[in-house]
Amino acid sequence: MQWETVIGLEIHAQLATKSKIFSGAATAYGAEPNTQACAIDLGLPGVLPVLNQEAVRMAVKFGLAIGATVTPRSVFARKNYFYPDLPKGYQISQYDLPVVGNGQTTIAVDGEEKVIGITRAHLEEDAGKSLHEDFHGFSGIDLNRAGTPLLEIVSEPDMRSAKEAVGYMKKLHALVRYLEICDGNMQEGSFRCDANVSIRPKGQEKFGTRAEIKNLNSFRFVEKAINFEVERQIEILESGGQVIQETRLYDSVKDETRSMRSKEEANDYRYFPDPDLLPLEITPDFIETVRAGLPELPDAKRDRFKAAYGLNAYDAEVLTATRELAAYFEAVVHAAGSDAKLCANWVMGDLAAALNKAGLEIEQSPVQPDRLAGLVQRIADDTISGKIAKQVFEALWESDETADAIIEKQGLKQITDTGAIEAIIDEIIAANPDQVAGYKSGKDKLFGFFVGQAMKATGGKANPAQLNDLLKKKLQ
Repeated sequence: MQWETVIGLEIHAQLATKSKIFSGAATAYGAEPNTQACAIDLGLPGVLPVLNQEAVRMAVKFGLAIGATVTPRSVFARKNYFYPDLPKGYQISQYDLPVVGNGQTTIAVDGEEKVIGITRAHLEEDAGKSLHEDFHGFSGIDLNRAGTPLLEIVSEPDMRSAKEAVGYMKKLHALVRYLEICDGNMQEGSFRCDANVSIRPKGQEKFGTRAEIKNLNSFRFVEKAINFEVERQIEILESGGQVIQETRLYDSVKDETRSMRSKEEANDYRYFPDPDLLPLEITPDFIETVRAGLPELPDAKRDRFKAAYGLNAYDAEVLTATRELAAYFEAVVHAAGSDAKLCANWVMGDLAAALNKAGLEIEQSPVQPDRLAGLVQRIADDTISGKIAKQVFEALWESDETADAIIEKQGLKQITDTGAIEAIIDEIIAANPDQVAGYKSGKDKLFGFFVGQAMKATGGKANPAQLNDLLKKKLQ
């Protein structure tokens, strides 16, 4: 039997506010355990939550970016469950009336575009964190994260493969970073997701029984967890069993999902409106103020890069992956005042490789845009060859000098004097009569031998185009 995979993702983006969603406690990562949880976060008697307006602004910003409906009047609810890291015994979230309604985004997988529906995005507070190591048989609780603002983004079950799920997750990861509402740091838990996975016979409209895989915090783990879960469910159904609706965890060491608990339904959480929080009312003026502050979004920037710089779809997609990378590329192009494709090749090629090797982000690059632009200019005007440019780039990476200074100091200018190149070619031809005879008898591959000898004689500084033209004429 042929099976179809059905996937929906619930993405939790930690909002980049300085304080928590209902208190003034700090949200900075890495503080000593239990030093950033105030009386409100702990739910002590007599305290009242106060909504953080900046968290609301960020949620509205996201809603506008995905073309969603921003709900004029939304309500906070208490989601009741009992975990040691949930100090109040309930989580303040939104249920019936979320702040962001239906929206959508478009992903591209294997060259094919697909629209993924977004059901809702709602504000809620994070729980604390249970720690199970180094406590001699006990668990430790760190409540620093309790009350941290989250935007939970719930997709429609529109994805049909792990690759599509990763593509969607990467798209939202880029978007929240463009909007500057989330730092996207997956290792710190700022951007994570739960994947709802089911299978059904191909052609069947009714959904199968789903399993929810919790707290996936890397793109690779999302793909591996979904692929494992799909195979697990297929094996169960094809052996005559039934898939159980449950919550599962992904074990990255064993590369498998395992059962955590039976899957709760909404009524298990006994949602009811939080009596301590008034309904959230968002005015049209507030929405328009937020809209006016929206940056150029990734899709619009990608399309502009293709139109303005003549880039192909792949290059434009890569260069607009983050705001920082796009800004760096544009700064190089504007400073170089020349070939955008050549600039793109250097940003995506040698620079990206060097940054990756050094474990640096683009904004930490030791080669500033104007210095890389200086290198591109010297390639474009034939002062240096592409091969010599790599040597110059290494020097740029290791120093604060300009490309011009490095070229001058190391004597790296191309030899473009036709007479000088001809003299070198004549010497090589005279010194290699057997190779000349072989080439003229039809051994075309020997042409590379002559090019290599000439480059060796000039220290790699002969203009390649001139050298090839002159060699062809001399060897006729």
